[in-house]
Amino acid sequence: MEILSDELLVDAYRLALNYKLELDFIMLLAAEMKRRQINPDQYRITA
Repeated sequence: MEILSDELLVDAYRLALNYKLELDFIMLLAAEMKRRQINPDQYRITA
């Protein structure tokens, strides 16, 4: 998932939660944010 910027990763995570997508997909995004040490609260909402 290195191709996705941090901002797009956070946007994808928020949208996945908003649209109640598959839990496995949400967990994948959350795991990648944890790996990158990203706190989604530090990013403004762009989507």
